[in-house]
Amino acid sequence: MNSEHGDLGQAQSGAAEPLSDDRLRRAYRVRVALFLICAVLVFAMLFVASPYIVELVRLPEVEHERDQWQRPDEVIRALNLNSGDVASELGCGSGYFTLKLSPVVGSRGKVLAVDILRMPLLGLELRASIRNLHNIEAIKGQPDDPLLGTDAVSAVLIANAYHELTHPNVILDKVRLSLHRGGRLVVVDRSPSRAENQSREVETRQHMLSISFAEAEISQSGFELVSHQDRFIERAGRNPWWLLVARKP
Repeated sequence: MNSEHGDLGQAQSGAAEPLSDDRLRRAYRVRVALFLICAVLVFAMLFVASPYIVELVRLPEVEHERDQWQRPDEVIRALNLNSGDVASELGCGSGYFTLKLSPVVGSRGKVLAVDILRMPLLGLELRASIRNLHNIEAIKGQPDDPLLGTDAVSAVLIANAYHELTHPNVILDKVRLSLHRGGRLVVVDRSPSRAENQSREVETRQHMLSISFAEAEISQSGFELVSHQDRFIERAGRNPWWLLVARKP
């Protein structure tokens, strides 16, 4: 017993021994290094995220102005959606149309919001959470695959993003596979600034595309063209927008 008490007393005595100056200095340096690393990471994250934070703050004003000319109700009607359907927006960005589609498909439906950039999707998830919209799923797609699955969606919308597709035929094949039979593809985009014939590459560098290119590519991918409007949106001093509706046979 005495031996055990003696060992315990020695252990307690050892635990109570003060740290040496050298160990204190090392511990202090470790704490300072960790603080500096954390500070650098926080500043780096803020630097990267700051443009998106500014955009999120400005979005309500920008989207209110967009409501005046984008004709969103007509675009959404072209998708022919019902409550309980699954819709998808490709190239959703911060979710202008995604947030409008959410109440259309209702709580039994779902909106698959696809973008190849992570930050806009994070902003969209935040906005959806603030609005208490729980039927939105953000998907980080790939340049050649929106990752929608097979026979999974009722309608797909590509608004002001079709001209950005680097592999349009590959993407269209994936979209067609993802749609139910009879499901719709609706594309809205801007016409190029000049009427003369230009290559697709030249037009896309202007962030625009002629409807003729889209019609040809969508038809070649096995869709049936339902309707199109060459001058769906016209604004003074701006390029017109076209609207194209297709369906999966």
